[in-house]
Amino acid sequence: MPKEEELTEEQQKAFANVEILLKGMLQDRSVPRNIKRISQQAINIINTSDESPGIVASNVLYLVGDLSQDANIPFHSRTVIYRIISLLETIKD
Repeated sequence: MPKEEELTEEQQKAFANVEILLKGMLQDRSVPRNIKRISQQAINIINTSDESPGIVASNVLYLVGDLSQDANIPFHSRTVIYRIISLLETIKD
């Protein structure tokens, strides 16, 4: 996650919720491996990036945004993706 002192309380909650949703997708057996791989990459970006919150959110949004168009993603996971996108769109610098 970006440096704690740079994050507002709302941003901390948003990143935490995004990470919970992504981990839920990792544990879902109906989600294809390629989507799980991208979910893990997004979690890694959230946890290891030293960038500003807006840049981290943008990088994760870029990865996750492509998933919403993937034909292989189950419908319930697509809903989770939309929730993640809406959470990330609230994070600004």
